[in-house]
Amino acid sequence: MATFFRNLSPLQAVREYRAWIIALTASLLVFGFVRLTGEMLEGETRHFDEAILLSLRTAADHAIPIGPFWVTKVMTDLTALGGTTVLSLITVLVVVYLLLRRSFRTAGFVTVSILGGWLLSSALKLGVARPRPDLVPHLVEVYDLSFPSGHAMLSAITYLTLGAMLSRLETRPALRLFFPIVAVLLTFSIGFSRIYLGVHYPTDVIGGWTAGLAWASLSWLAARRLLGRRDRGTAAAEGDGGQ
Repeated sequence: MATFFRNLSPLQAVREYRAWIIALTASLLVFGFVRLTGEMLEGETRHFDEAILLSLRTAADHAIPIGPFWVTKVMTDLTALGGTTVLSLITVLVVVYLLLRRSFRTAGFVTVSILGGWLLSSALKLGVARPRPDLVPHLVEVYDLSFPSGHAMLSAITYLTLGAMLSRLETRPALRLFFPIVAVLLTFSIGFSRIYLGVHYPTDVIGGWTAGLAWASLSWLAARRLLGRRDRGTAAAEGDGGQ
């Protein structure tokens, strides 16, 4: 392994180290998700979940969340950013943008990656089949199962994948960092809103974040191998099928 890195240029070595770190991170996230799921199914997380949910409601009336009245409106708006409609619209718009700039392979990869993540989220929900929390009244309507949080997982998958793919198209370091930072902020805000609104246990959201980040990390690694060097959007690069 040491010999392998010594034979690389400094830039290539940095890229390889980064890939190994992301692969290790993805592995740890998968392990963490499996461990969290096991603890949750055994009831070990119940006290933690209930304590967090109750801390976000007034002691006199659990139907009233803490904070000014407008916070609930903000949380409702934020949670909508992780809904299927908004995520689908954003994904379609980004894919159309990629197609217009002739980044056909990147557009195809983004579509497959996000759809695959959404299918995984649905399969995990059905497999675990955890009911929604009933400790506090829900502040928005919900209809499906609870673990992992679909909003947390799908927002992580969608925003982080799109952020990573869009950053590949930029050459300026500041702009390359902009997309992932925005993606992380959106993912965190959406996940927290689900807890605040009482429709998910904290471990649902943590599980969603963990699974979504693991999928996005694996997608980044796959893009690195399948798409090669950063797509410049040139017709020639896309047309010959390789870089």
